[in-house]
Amino acid sequence: MTEPATSARQLPRGRHGLPREQVVASQRERILIAMAEAMLENGYVGTSVAAILKRAGVSRETFYEQFRSKEACFEAAYERAVQNLLGRIEDASNNPTPAKPDRDSMAKMDRIFAAYLQHLVDDPASARLYLVEVYAVGSAALSRRAQLQELFVGLIADVLGAGTDEQRFACQTLAAAISAMVTGRIAADDLDGLLALRVPLLNMVRRGGVLYGDALAVSADSRT
Repeated sequence: MTEPATSARQLPRGRHGLPREQVVASQRERILIAMAEAMLENGYVGTSVAAILKRAGVSRETFYEQFRSKEACFEAAYERAVQNLLGRIEDASNNPTPAKPDRDSMAKMDRIFAAYLQHLVDDPASARLYLVEVYAVGSAALSRRAQLQELFVGLIADVLGAGTDEQRFACQTLAAAISAMVTGRIAADDLDGLLALRVPLLNMVRRGGVLYGDALAVSADSRT
């Protein structure tokens, strides 16, 4: 869960003896968190550099030492948010809990869906950044969003055993549908609605069977 900018640790005032690298890293983290939270209230267009500085507790000089523009700051905040999301999904994908060991591909998909949706709920500022506000920034940001979605497609395809072009296309369609649904709920601030998507999505994949991948045929056989 991302630490809010208002509670992010500030460096001590005056002489503190901290290495320059640590100071710069702390300032950068505060700026990126502040940008995400400022956009949660005002959107990308309505968020000024001054608003980011106020939330982050840094000077304008410090901001421009690290970022050439508000757009460059957004790009860095986007990458930070994406890496946090991918890390959460990867942990869920690779580390089943003792109470719910993997028995088939559907068990793994359940954990991936749950981790993805819970992450959006835990960090709504970052979720809005890469799902909603990205459309206001420009073509480069949208291209990066498309790359992120393809990473999610690849994960789904691997888990479900998508070995044909048709199955890969079905996984792309599934990822696009998920993206559209979660974006709408983030835009409407419907966090409960986000979590409610997990079960119907999982049921849809189960009903689709080999439409999505051959691993689902194996999963079905293992339960008979």
